[in-house]
Amino acid sequence: MAQRTGEEAAGYRREDDPPYLYPDYVATRLRAPKKPLIILPRTLSDTTGPAYGRGLIGELDDDLTSQHSGEPLGERIIVTGRVLDGDGRPVRSSLVEIWQANASGRYTHEGDRHPAPLDPNFSGAGRCLTDGEGRYRFVTVKPGAYPWKNHDNAWRPAHIHFSLFGPAFRSRLITQMYFPGDPLLEHDPIFRSVRDRETRRCMISTFDLETTQPEWALGYRFDIVLGGRDAAPMENHR
Repeated sequence: MAQRTGEEAAGYRREDDPPYLYPDYVATRLRAPKKPLIILPRTLSDTTGPAYGRGLIGELDDDLTSQHSGEPLGERIIVTGRVLDGDGRPVRSSLVEIWQANASGRYTHEGDRHPAPLDPNFSGAGRCLTDGEGRYRFVTVKPGAYPWKNHDNAWRPAHIHFSLFGPAFRSRLITQMYFPGDPLLEHDPIFRSVRDRETRRCMISTFDLETTQPEWALGYRFDIVLGGRDAAPMENHR
């Protein structure tokens, strides 16, 4: 699912967006707002910056398999797609960031105590700018599933986190990309908090043979729509 920030969270809820409080997703019991949200007015900094130039993106930022001296373990994949507005127009020069667990289902973070191996050649984070057609592209490895303490014998499906920025930090969308055919999806309360089954499909990537490179990497396509009928589901925590 996805998350909007700032005034977007207060003003753009849809009927099939996840509810603020979804008891099966235990963390929402504590962070769901108990009072009506307040829309904060825009400031000059919101409308004038920050602006991201291409000089801020490193040469290897979009290839998570080449950021260290050796190659990471796991199934190499290519993830690509377009960022579109509600009218189907490309969102150009948008900063797209991703972060994910490694192939064993462990994050490179001191707070992750999952007893799975860390990979010294995989940090699990990347970024790029969308091009003139709104396209982005990452090379990475398929993340593994991992346990979490939400409920008894709970496991999160394989997923990649996406963060998209507009012209300001308050113009931000956070979403998760899942993989087709994952048997854990129907047992995951974060995924199931999007109540409409058809809308859930917006969060599942599709295998893309055209993106797949022979004898090197499988390709997945994941388009992100920021408004309108086909918009990505929004999780509003604020």
